Amino acid sequence: MRGLVKRNLIIAAVVLVLAAFIATGFCLYNIFRSIRVEYAYSSEAMGNPLMGYAPSAWHETVNDDVSLLYVDITWRELEPEEGVYDWEQIESENQFSRWRAEGKHVVLRFVCDIPSEEEHMDIPDWLYEKIDGDGTKYDTSYGYGFSPNYNNDEFIACHQRAVAALGERYGDDTLISYVELGSLGHWGEWHVKYSAGIDRIPMQDVRMQYVKHWVDAFPNAKLLMRRPFAEAAEYGLGIYNDMAGHAEDTEEWLSWISNGGTYDQTGEENAMVAMPDCWMTAPIGGELTSSIEMEQMLVSDLTQTVGLIRDSHTTFLGPKIADAQFADGYDAVLMNMGYRLWISDMKLSNILTGGIKVELTWQNSGVAPMYADWPVHLQVVDDEQNVIETVDVDIALSELLPGEEVKTETRLSHIRSLNELDQYSLRLVIVDPMTGQSAVRFAVQNAAQFGNELVLWEPQ
Repeated sequence: MRGLVKRNLIIAAVVLVLAAFIATGFCLYNIFRSIRVEYAYSSEAMGNPLMGYAPSAWHETVNDDVSLLYVDITWRELEPEEGVYDWEQIESENQFSRWRAEGKHVVLRFVCDIPSEEEHMDIPDWLYEKIDGDGTKYDTSYGYGFSPNYNNDEFIACHQRAVAALGERYGDDTLISYVELGSLGHWGEWHVKYSAGIDRIPMQDVRMQYVKHWVDAFPNAKLLMRRPFAEAAEYGLGIYNDMAGHAEDTEEWLSWISNGGTYDQTGEENAMVAMPDCWMTAPIGGELTSSIEMEQMLVSDLTQTVGLIRDSHTTFLGPKIADAQFADGYDAVLMNMGYRLWISDMKLSNILTGGIKVELTWQNSGVAPMYADWPVHLQVVDDEQNVIETVDVDIALSELLPGEEVKTETRLSHIRSLNELDQYSLRLVIVDPMTGQSAVRFAVQNAAQFGNELVLWEPQ
């Protein structure tokens, strides 16, 4: 009898040990369990905030892919009377309220001389009188206009006040994302037709004064110059090319960026400096050239056009943009501008103390970074589409360069373990600070997107 009891006790002990072992193994399985999801890149052409086409802001209708609008303001429009600024007319004509409400942003350029078919001035009459007409009324192959003497001390002082007023109005306004430093030259392109007797563009010491006006007035917007001037390198500015799509002119412009060069407007040998990596931290903009037919750029020479856009690391083009009637060319150019963010891999795992860890692999298959560190959130959403938890994702989007990977790790506490995943969705959002709304569409092929919210996980 004792032997039987002893044997039964041994069997019971073995069963308990096995049960404990199985339970422990089950717990360990749950603790160390993980789920991996891979995503595919989407080559769909798409617009996104702060990149793409930037048509003129006065258009009544724009394509759905457009999130940037171009605004140029002549000094005559800005300050019709000395010290009196016509904000109401400028903002009404360029539909600032509308674009802000629609979550779009603006490329701004201030200009003093736009050649046209009629005699005119783009500076106000009071300023013309103040500088005693110091400048040149011209009639050239560009058209008619008045080119002020940009070396004039009074003109420079008035320019500083005008730009300061622009800065007071828009310097902290997130609507204004990019400022192209116009101010000097025909169309604000820092060149004049001096062969027609027009006063030349100033030397570097004077040009620097104009640049400083803008740097002081717009500390938050990204600033761009027409050429890789030494001033641009000193302040870390971007560059814009108003001859985009023109092979010869763009290749010359790219050679300046790669090697620096002589500024033909002044003859200064070191006026332009090498800035080959400037696109990594500052935007490249411009507009498509008007000297080549749109059909040629977007059909017969499309491969060349796209190559020039990519080689330039272009983020935006406007106000001269691709004609949408050439749909393939329009999309091809759009797809090769700016950033294209996507998630290639997600790993979900349990946290020992409760909660789950979400590891994401970020990629950028565009030609440029985003240039803005907008907030990124991971959201837990229930089956009634209520956001139950929102957690910041630790990533600097401006540092996500093309061809590179960035891994992030985010911890969620509302979902206590992977066993609860079938009750929730996980969504990834990038928020525009101007609107407080999700704004960026991800280039992911095999995951749903509700508006601009990427669904990383749905209940199975």
